[in-house]
Order: sequence, then C-alpha cells, then structure tokens
Amino acid sequence: MASDYYETLGVSRDADKDELKSAYRRLARKYHPDVNKEPGADEQFKEINRAYEVLSEPETRARYDRFGEAGVSGAAGAGFQDMGDMGGFADIFESIFSGFAGSGGMGGQTQRRRSGPVRGDDLRLDLKLDFREAVFGGEKEIRISHLESCEVCAGTGAKPGTRPQTCSTCSGSGQVRRVTRTPFGSFTQVSTCPTCNGTGMVIEEKCDACNGKGANQVTKKLKITIPAGVDNGTRLRISSEGDAGQRNGPPGDLYVYLFVNEDSEFQRDGINILSEITISYLQAVLGCRLQVNTVDGPVEMVIPAGTQPNTVMKLENRGVPRLGNPVSRGDHMITLLIDIPTKITPDERELLEKLASIKGERTGKGGLEGFLGNLFHQR
Repeated sequence: MASDYYETLGVSRDADKDELKSAYRRLARKYHPDVNKEPGADEQFKEINRAYEVLSEPETRARYDRFGEAGVSGAAGAGFQDMGDMGGFADIFESIFSGFAGSGGMGGQTQRRRSGPVRGDDLRLDLKLDFREAVFGGEKEIRISHLESCEVCAGTGAKPGTRPQTCSTCSGSGQVRRVTRTPFGSFTQVSTCPTCNGTGMVIEEKCDACNGKGANQVTKKLKITIPAGVDNGTRLRISSEGDAGQRNGPPGDLYVYLFVNEDSEFQRDGINILSEITISYLQAVLGCRLQVNTVDGPVEMVIPAGTQPNTVMKLENRGVPRLGNPVSRGDHMITLLIDIPTKITPDERELLEKLASIKGERTGKGGLEGFLGNLFHQR
C-alpha cells in the first residue's frame, strides 16, 4: 500500500512551499546514505525524495491530492524535467550535502573559488648544531631555496602592460557545475574549473621572467639567531621567509628544526651538563686541586681527601642556560673515577707496605691487599 507523501514529509496537507522545503531539508539530512548507515535508511531516503518530487510541483501535487498515487504514477518522473520551481533539488542538495563530498555520495567536494590573495607555503629546514652552539646560542648563517614574488610582473604572472582576464569557462567563479537529474532527485556536482584551476582568471600573455607563475625559485643566505639553551627538536620560526603567496598573498614562514651533535666530553641532562674525570688513588686518598673542563673553559676544583669512586661533584651555574631565561643556568655534574694501578714499582710497593703495616697495627688488619681493599671504603 502506497505511503501518504504528506505523512512521509511530516507536514499537513495544506503545507506551503517553504514548509515542504524545510521538512525535506531536515529529513534528507537525516536519512542520506552518506550520513545514515542504519538498515532501511536508503529506502527511506528514496521515499522522502519521491514525496518531495511530487508535492513540490503544483500540478503534480494537485493530481496527487485528487487521485492519490495513481494520479502521479509514471507522470511525476516524466514531468520532472519541466518543473520550474525545482531550483528546489539542486539548491537544497548543494547546500545540505556539499560537506559530504569526500564520501562519494555527492560526486566530488565543492571547491571554493580562490581568486583572492593566497598565503604562501611554510618551509622546513633541519639544522645541526655543535654542543656548545646549542648551549650558548649565537648567530648562524643558513642557505634556503624558496619562491619569491616575481618583480617584473609584481606576482600577477602576466606580461607587463597586460593583466589576467576573467575565465570564460567558469565566468570567473573558479568552479564548473554539472547537474544530474534522476527520479529521486537532482544531484549537483561542483568541481574546480580545468581552464583556470579554480582562480577564476586566465593569463593570455605570460610574463617572460616567471613564465606566468608569478614567482621564481631563489636561493638566498640568511643570518638567524640561535637562542641559548636550545636542544634537540627545538623549532624556530623565521617570519615571512617561506614561499611567496599567490596573487599578492603574504609569504609563508620558515621553520628551522634544531638537532644537536653529540660531544666527546660532555652530555646533557635537561639544563645540567654531565662529564667524568679520572684521578689517581693517591689524589683520592690525599685530596688535591685540579683543573677540569667545562663549557665555560677550565675551572679549578677541590677534590677532598678520602674521595670514594663514582663520587659526583657539582659545579653550580656551569650548566646550560634556561631557554628563554639565559641568566638562569643549570649545574655541571662531574663523576670522579679513580684509577687503581695494576702494576707498581718496587719503591712504590715498599712505601705502600710500610703504610699498610702502620694501618694494620692501628686496625688489627695487616697486609697490602687488605689495606688497598679497604682504602676506598673508609674515611
């Protein structure tokens, strides 16, 4: 048994044109196959289209009101080609479903005209730094290749003395439309104009300097400032050094990604610097003063008597400047390694034996091996 088209659209039998269109918009959005994947949604969508097709045209609606489905069977589809008020389907479908293009239901995504200024593309450059360059920053010279607006044609792409003309294929809209009419509705496919590539303008006489592109590839040198304290992955933005924009659009930006080379002597832990030094067992036992290397240069450090292996000593404010606040610095953490010789001279052995015997008399433990074995575990 045929459905009642008024009930299908959820309107009264005296609904006017605007009420019909509003109801159709709501239901078509809800049951469109690209949106509603529930079983039966596709059939419901076809029924909604059929109902609106019949009721939106006054003559067909009149026949339906008088004779029901029998009055419009076979006639509605045939008469549809001549429906003057069916700005209906094309406009409604375009406004409702232009965003669903990627799913394939509407035959291609609606392209917006891009005849105005267009911002240029951003560029990326990877830059390697030495360890100390990352710590203290400074100026760095780089080379980049980017698009610059053509000076001869001022970026228009047209030969001096001429200018781009409105595209005759799309009349300057940048889009071409194709309407496909079916018994279930009218589908509008909107695509980029193939003649002007969506710009709405064509260049009849191209600029010789840029071959009509409006920009040229240029290699240039730049001096950039590296802030103190940068690390692997730090990104710097160099404003307006990306590719030139189209049709006098602003240029993009250049993004410089920093990568820090490893150092043979120093390592980094956040804003702290780590290193190791090796001292003799005598220096550890007796204590000493010695110079150690830091990123700032040699610094004298005091090694306390009786220092144990793997002791970590801290040199305050000798680390990495805090990024964005170079006055604040981390520390330099130095791990002390103690060199215990595997071979000693007879004279050294004699002296150590004497020391071991004295140590043994005091502790009740004698012998050189016992002395050396306990040397770095007692204060």
